Amino acid sequence: MRTNQLTRRKASCPALVISALMSLSIPAFADISVKEGEKIAFLGDSITQAGARPNGYVRLAIRGLESAGVKTTAIPAGISGHKSNQMLARLERDVLSKNPNWMTLSCGVNDVWHGKRGVSLEDYKVNITKIVDHCQGAGVKVMILTSTMIGEDKGNANNKKLSTYNDFLRELAREKKCLLADLNADMRARIAASENKKGGKLLTSDGVHMNPDGNKMMAVGVLKAFGLTAEQVKKAQAAW
Repeated sequence: MRTNQLTRRKASCPALVISALMSLSIPAFADISVKEGEKIAFLGDSITQAGARPNGYVRLAIRGLESAGVKTTAIPAGISGHKSNQMLARLERDVLSKNPNWMTLSCGVNDVWHGKRGVSLEDYKVNITKIVDHCQGAGVKVMILTSTMIGEDKGNANNKKLSTYNDFLRELAREKKCLLADLNADMRARIAASENKKGGKLLTSDGVHMNPDGNKMMAVGVLKAFGLTAEQVKKAQAAW
Protein backbone atom coordinates (compact mmCIF):
# COMPACT_ATOMS: atom_id res chain seq x y z
CA MET A 1 0.00 0.00 0.00
CA ARG A 2 2.81 2.41 0.89
CA THR A 3 4.60 1.61 -2.39
CA ASN A 4 1.44 2.37 -4.41
CA GLN A 5 0.92 5.68 -2.61
CA LEU A 6 4.55 6.69 -3.21
CA THR A 7 4.25 5.78 -6.89
CA ARG A 8 1.12 7.90 -7.26
CA ARG A 9 2.80 10.87 -5.56
CA LYS A 10 5.85 10.63 -7.85
CA ALA A 11 3.62 10.39 -10.90
CA SER A 12 1.71 13.50 -9.87
CA CYS A 13 4.82 15.64 -9.32
CA PRO A 14 5.61 16.32 -13.02
CA ALA A 15 2.01 17.35 -13.62
CA LEU A 16 2.17 19.78 -10.71
CA VAL A 17 5.45 21.23 -11.94
CA ILE A 18 4.08 21.67 -15.48
CA SER A 19 0.95 23.33 -14.12
CA ALA A 20 3.04 25.74 -12.04
CA LEU A 21 5.28 26.59 -14.99
CA MET A 22 2.28 27.22 -17.21
CA SER A 23 0.81 29.65 -14.69
CA LEU A 24 4.14 31.47 -14.49
CA SER A 25 4.35 31.77 -18.26
CA ILE A 26 1.10 33.75 -18.52
CA PRO A 27 2.05 37.43 -18.99
CA ALA A 28 1.05 39.91 -16.29
CA PHE A 29 -0.89 41.94 -18.86
CA ALA A 30 -3.05 39.03 -20.05
CA ASP A 31 -6.25 40.70 -18.84
CA ILE A 32 -5.35 44.23 -19.92
CA SER A 33 -7.50 45.23 -22.89
CA VAL A 34 -4.87 47.29 -24.69
CA LYS A 35 -1.92 45.32 -26.00
CA GLU A 36 1.81 45.87 -26.53
CA GLY A 37 2.58 48.24 -29.38
CA GLU A 38 -0.94 49.59 -29.81
CA LYS A 39 -1.79 53.26 -30.34
CA ILE A 40 -4.31 55.12 -28.20
CA ALA A 41 -5.94 58.35 -29.35
CA PHE A 42 -7.20 60.66 -26.62
CA LEU A 43 -10.06 62.78 -27.98
CA GLY A 44 -11.27 65.62 -25.78
CA ASP A 45 -11.26 69.28 -24.82
CA SER A 46 -8.87 71.44 -22.77
CA ILE A 47 -8.74 68.86 -19.97
CA THR A 48 -7.39 66.32 -22.44
CA GLN A 49 -5.19 68.90 -24.17
CA ALA A 50 -3.55 69.65 -20.81
CA GLY A 51 -3.54 65.93 -20.07
CA ALA A 52 -1.00 65.43 -22.86
CA ARG A 53 1.51 67.64 -21.06
CA PRO A 54 4.12 66.19 -18.69
CA ASN A 55 2.32 64.64 -15.70
CA GLY A 56 -1.08 65.11 -17.36
CA TYR A 57 -3.49 62.18 -17.28
CA VAL A 58 -2.68 61.10 -20.84
CA ARG A 59 1.02 60.82 -20.10
CA LEU A 60 0.38 59.17 -16.74
CA ALA A 61 -1.92 56.56 -18.29
CA ILE A 62 0.70 55.67 -20.91
CA ARG A 63 3.36 55.39 -18.20
CA GLY A 64 1.02 53.31 -16.07
CA LEU A 65 0.45 50.84 -18.89
CA GLU A 66 4.19 50.60 -19.46
CA SER A 67 4.77 49.88 -15.76
CA ALA A 68 2.36 46.95 -16.18
CA GLY A 69 4.37 45.61 -19.12
CA VAL A 70 2.38 47.15 -21.98
CA LYS A 71 4.17 49.78 -24.04
CA THR A 72 1.79 51.93 -26.06
CA THR A 73 1.81 55.20 -28.00
CA ALA A 74 -0.45 58.16 -27.31
CA ILE A 75 -2.13 60.22 -30.03
CA PRO A 76 -3.15 63.47 -28.27
CA ALA A 77 -6.37 64.92 -29.71
CA GLY A 78 -7.60 67.44 -27.16
CA ILE A 79 -8.53 71.00 -28.17
CA SER A 80 -9.53 73.67 -25.67
CA GLY A 81 -13.19 74.67 -25.69
CA HIS A 82 -14.34 71.89 -27.96
CA LYS A 83 -17.77 70.34 -27.71
CA SER A 84 -19.26 67.17 -29.16
CA ASN A 85 -20.13 68.73 -32.54
CA GLN A 86 -16.58 69.98 -33.01
CA MET A 87 -15.05 66.67 -31.97
CA LEU A 88 -17.27 64.87 -34.46
CA ALA A 89 -16.23 67.30 -37.21
CA ARG A 90 -12.51 66.66 -36.66
CA LEU A 91 -12.70 62.95 -35.81
CA GLU A 92 -11.33 61.83 -39.18
CA ARG A 93 -8.50 64.36 -39.21
CA ASP A 94 -7.35 64.07 -35.60
CA VAL A 95 -8.11 60.41 -34.82
CA LEU A 96 -9.11 58.02 -37.60
CA SER A 97 -6.50 59.19 -40.12
CA LYS A 98 -3.80 58.27 -37.58
CA ASN A 99 -4.95 54.64 -37.43
CA PRO A 100 -5.17 54.14 -33.66
CA ASN A 101 -6.18 50.83 -32.10
CA TRP A 102 -8.05 52.60 -29.31
CA MET A 103 -9.66 55.93 -28.63
CA THR A 104 -10.65 57.39 -25.28
CA LEU A 105 -13.49 59.91 -25.52
CA SER A 106 -13.77 62.73 -22.99
CA CYS A 107 -16.59 65.07 -23.97
CA GLY A 108 -19.42 66.86 -22.21
CA VAL A 109 -18.01 69.58 -19.96
CA ASN A 110 -18.19 72.34 -22.59
CA ASP A 111 -21.48 71.06 -24.00
CA VAL A 112 -23.00 71.94 -20.62
CA TRP A 113 -20.68 74.65 -19.26
CA HIS A 114 -21.05 76.90 -22.32
CA GLY A 115 -24.75 77.35 -21.61
CA LYS A 116 -26.60 78.77 -24.61
CA ARG A 117 -23.49 78.24 -26.72
CA GLY A 118 -23.36 74.63 -25.59
CA VAL A 119 -24.96 71.51 -27.05
CA SER A 120 -28.37 70.22 -26.02
CA LEU A 121 -28.65 66.73 -24.60
CA GLU A 122 -30.48 65.45 -27.68
CA ASP A 123 -27.85 66.83 -30.06
CA TYR A 124 -25.10 65.58 -27.78
CA LYS A 125 -26.54 62.07 -27.95
CA VAL A 126 -26.51 62.19 -31.75
CA ASN A 127 -22.94 63.55 -31.91
CA ILE A 128 -21.45 61.12 -29.40
CA THR A 129 -23.21 58.13 -30.94
CA LYS A 130 -21.83 59.08 -34.36
CA ILE A 131 -18.32 59.41 -32.93
CA VAL A 132 -18.51 55.95 -31.40
CA ASP A 133 -20.09 54.42 -34.51
CA HIS A 134 -17.47 55.95 -36.83
CA CYS A 135 -14.66 54.66 -34.61
CA GLN A 136 -16.05 51.15 -34.32
CA GLY A 137 -16.79 51.08 -38.03
CA ALA A 138 -13.11 51.86 -38.65
CA GLY A 139 -12.03 49.09 -36.28
CA VAL A 140 -11.05 51.47 -33.46
CA LYS A 141 -12.01 50.29 -29.98
CA VAL A 142 -13.51 52.95 -27.71
CA MET A 143 -13.28 53.80 -24.04
CA ILE A 144 -15.84 56.36 -22.89
CA LEU A 145 -14.92 58.65 -20.01
CA THR A 146 -17.76 60.21 -18.07
CA SER A 147 -17.35 63.98 -17.86
CA THR A 148 -15.66 65.33 -14.78
CA MET A 149 -17.41 67.90 -12.61
CA ILE A 150 -18.03 71.56 -13.40
CA GLY A 151 -17.11 73.00 -10.02
CA GLU A 152 -16.40 70.67 -7.13
CA ASP A 153 -19.99 70.94 -5.88
CA LYS A 154 -22.23 68.11 -7.00
CA GLY A 155 -25.37 70.12 -6.24
CA ASN A 156 -24.75 73.10 -8.51
CA ALA A 157 -26.89 73.64 -11.61
CA ASN A 158 -24.17 72.66 -14.08
CA ASN A 159 -23.46 69.36 -12.38
CA LYS A 160 -27.14 68.52 -12.12
CA LYS A 161 -27.46 69.09 -15.87
CA LEU A 162 -24.21 67.24 -16.57
CA SER A 163 -25.52 64.17 -14.73
CA THR A 164 -28.05 63.59 -17.53
CA TYR A 165 -25.24 63.66 -20.11
CA ASN A 166 -23.22 61.21 -18.06
CA ASP A 167 -26.22 58.91 -17.65
CA PHE A 168 -26.40 58.76 -21.43
CA LEU A 169 -22.67 57.95 -21.69
CA ARG A 170 -23.07 55.03 -19.29
CA GLU A 171 -26.01 53.70 -21.29
CA LEU A 172 -24.16 54.13 -24.59
CA ALA A 173 -21.09 52.31 -23.25
CA ARG A 174 -23.29 49.34 -22.36
CA GLU A 175 -25.14 49.43 -25.68
CA LYS A 176 -22.03 49.73 -27.84
CA LYS A 177 -19.89 47.46 -25.62
CA CYS A 178 -17.33 50.19 -24.97
CA LEU A 179 -15.04 50.29 -21.98
CA LEU A 180 -16.18 52.85 -19.42
CA ALA A 181 -14.07 54.94 -17.07
CA ASP A 182 -16.61 56.55 -14.73
CA LEU A 183 -14.44 59.52 -13.81
CA ASN A 184 -17.37 61.62 -12.63
CA ALA A 185 -18.25 58.98 -10.04
CA ASP A 186 -14.59 58.68 -9.04
CA MET A 187 -14.31 62.44 -8.63
CA ARG A 188 -17.45 62.68 -6.54
CA ALA A 189 -16.27 59.87 -4.31
CA ARG A 190 -12.87 61.47 -3.76
CA ILE A 191 -14.41 64.82 -2.86
CA ALA A 192 -17.00 63.24 -0.55
CA ALA A 193 -14.32 61.24 1.27
CA SER A 194 -12.02 64.23 1.80
CA GLU A 195 -12.29 66.17 5.05
CA ASN A 196 -10.40 69.10 3.56
CA LYS A 197 -12.12 70.19 0.35
CA LYS A 198 -9.37 72.79 -0.26
CA GLY A 199 -11.86 75.49 -1.13
CA GLY A 200 -13.21 73.63 -4.15
CA LYS A 201 -9.74 72.91 -5.52
CA LEU A 202 -9.14 69.40 -4.26
CA LEU A 203 -8.77 67.93 -7.75
CA THR A 204 -8.94 71.00 -9.98
CA SER A 205 -7.11 74.30 -10.34
CA ASP A 206 -10.27 76.29 -11.06
CA GLY A 207 -13.17 73.93 -10.44
CA VAL A 208 -12.92 72.38 -13.92
CA HIS A 209 -9.36 71.88 -15.13
CA MET A 210 -7.34 69.21 -13.36
CA ASN A 211 -4.56 69.92 -10.89
CA PRO A 212 -1.84 67.27 -10.35
CA ASP A 213 -4.09 65.19 -8.07
CA GLY A 214 -6.94 65.45 -10.57
CA ASN A 215 -4.74 64.23 -13.39
CA LYS A 216 -3.69 61.26 -11.27
CA MET A 217 -7.34 60.53 -10.48
CA MET A 218 -8.21 60.53 -14.18
CA ALA A 219 -5.23 58.36 -15.11
CA VAL A 220 -6.14 55.81 -12.44
CA GLY A 221 -9.69 55.64 -13.80
CA VAL A 222 -8.41 55.03 -17.33
CA LEU A 223 -5.97 52.35 -16.17
CA LYS A 224 -8.65 50.53 -14.18
CA ALA A 225 -10.98 50.64 -17.16
CA PHE A 226 -8.25 49.10 -19.32
CA GLY A 227 -8.08 46.23 -16.82
CA LEU A 228 -5.11 46.93 -14.59
CA THR A 229 -5.37 45.28 -11.19
CA ALA A 230 -5.23 47.22 -7.93
CA GLU A 231 -1.65 46.04 -7.48
CA GLN A 232 -0.67 47.21 -10.98
CA VAL A 233 -2.33 50.59 -10.41
CA LYS A 234 -0.49 50.96 -7.11
CA LYS A 235 2.79 50.23 -8.87
CA ALA A 236 1.98 52.85 -11.51
CA GLN A 237 1.14 55.44 -8.86
CA ALA A 238 4.41 54.80 -7.06
CA ALA A 239 6.28 55.77 -10.24
CA TRP A 240 4.36 59.01 -10.82
